[in-house]
Amino acid sequence: MGFLNDAGSRNLWIERLAVDTGNWFHVFSACLGKMMAVQTACSDQVVKGQDWNVDFEEGSIRFGAQKYPLQFIGSESTESNTWLWGWENINGFSEEILRLADHTKEVGERWRLEALTTAEFRLNDTFSGHNLSIVTCGIAGNYCYYRGSHDGGAIFVAFSGVSDRIFAPVDVQNFVSITTRCIQQFHIDHKIFTEGFLTWNNTEYEWSDQTLIAHFPQDLNITFERVDNFLRICSINSISSAS
Repeated sequence: MGFLNDAGSRNLWIERLAVDTGNWFHVFSACLGKMMAVQTACSDQVVKGQDWNVDFEEGSIRFGAQKYPLQFIGSESTESNTWLWGWENINGFSEEILRLADHTKEVGERWRLEALTTAEFRLNDTFSGHNLSIVTCGIAGNYCYYRGSHDGGAIFVAFSGVSDRIFAPVDVQNFVSITTRCIQQFHIDHKIFTEGFLTWNNTEYEWSDQTLIAHFPQDLNITFERVDNFLRICSINSISSAS
């Protein structure tokens, strides 16, 4: 119960945004910035290219000599090209390692978001194990995730117990780098992505016409243009403090 209360309180940052939580495109866009920042830090500071090992009975994942408590998110099957949510629990895992998956389903039911409440469905560019894990961890508390490949596909697990540094706000340089990478690599709502990323990052911002001003120590101007009823980022520029 404590887990659900904690995770439930932490997903309010998304619900405070002007986001249709029944729309996968909106929810994924809101979660992406946070999780790209978290996953980048996790890769650099935790995984570090080390061998991994999962023990579902113990409920842990190891990277090298370090061990972390895990939650089972779900799995990809290469044979059927499908995703199966962990909460379906066809393997008979302990409920203790399914709490995050169960929470994801509960949020999906509240939001009426079909991708989070359908046990099994075909994989595609929109609904991949990575993207589903981004939303799972994005709407919860402080979790990283890992894709572990095997002969029949891949498992996706979330894990906690890492340093708070992994979830620390990013500086303006990393914000710009992650934002640029995301808008180039993913089909997302640029406005929702930017507001979601800044909100999670605890960075205040304001709008002036179609320019968002993010108040880092050095202000950042993010200018949007309207293309077919869609606001798209067209420039990102720091505002010099020099007179």
